[in-house]
Amino acid sequence: MGEVDPAFIQDPDHRPKLSITEVEGIPLIDLSPISSPDSATDPKLVEEIVREIGNACQEWGFFQVINHGVVLDKLRKIETAARKFFALPLEEKRKIRRDEKSVLGYYDSERTKNVRDWKEVFDFTVEEPTLVPASPEPEDKEETEWYNQWPDYPPEFREVCEEYAQEVEKLALKLMGLIALSLGLPEDRFSNYFKDQTSSIRLNHYPACPSPQLALGVGHHKDGGALTVLAQDDVGGLEVRRKTDGAWIRVKPTPNAYIINVGDSIQGYGELGEGTIFYSFLNPSHYTLIKPLEELANEQNPAKYKPYSWGKFITNRKLSNFKKLNVENIQIHHFRVSE
Repeated sequence: MGEVDPAFIQDPDHRPKLSITEVEGIPLIDLSPISSPDSATDPKLVEEIVREIGNACQEWGFFQVINHGVVLDKLRKIETAARKFFALPLEEKRKIRRDEKSVLGYYDSERTKNVRDWKEVFDFTVEEPTLVPASPEPEDKEETEWYNQWPDYPPEFREVCEEYAQEVEKLALKLMGLIALSLGLPEDRFSNYFKDQTSSIRLNHYPACPSPQLALGVGHHKDGGALTVLAQDDVGGLEVRRKTDGAWIRVKPTPNAYIINVGDSIQGYGELGEGTIFYSFLNPSHYTLIKPLEELANEQNPAKYKPYSWGKFITNRKLSNFKKLNVENIQIHHFRVSE
């Protein structure tokens, strides 16, 4: 069990009891019954958490968690380091700008070209190096390695980022276990898919915009990986599209909470406010073939998507940022089975 920072305990008379509420209709789930080292885990409380997570995944595709076990100090340190980095002169940040050969690092191409996408970004992977296909071409069997680029300043930036990545990775894998249980599967059913993970973290910074009425920040999109663990500051701005009726719901920032996106189950939209949002993407190994689980797909519940290579998918998405590829810019919907 992970250590729970006292700052995450919102009730001073905290007991290991389940607390599930909704913030503006968005499920908010208290993970303290499975995160606290000070109390025995009550199987009934675990079952309730599993049920609520299953409902949230089915009805919404996302939820928020509190008392999640991520040490608050790690989040505060990366927030401070990110502010220092993004405050650097543009020419200094561009020393580690991403390109076709180094797909990780800093970029601000959106905000320099189009005010509607006004933001700065820094990307790094959890595992270094991260092994991926050399190209998205179906017949190409070669592999390559992605390496992170780190700035000289602030000097603590790399260490802080790597420590934070370890904390969020533990949370994401814990949640995958709970999702497996909600599907009636063993808790470790998905573990092997992340043995050589391609998980990454993105720091999104939104500077003050001269034309805020035109800015979107992050446009309408879906996340293709397994889970996205999102931390937003008190500026907020995230909106999600509810699965049941297609309505856009603003996600009100909850202190010390994480927003969990189930891959390709939500559509995100961010209105611009000056601040920073951290996205942690839990992604499987590049050799993973994404397809329905044998235990769940049958004649009564047929597969809705054709199998596809995760490595080819993510490589296509990365390289398409820098050049026009011979293969189509892949989206998840391209693999949907026609009804």
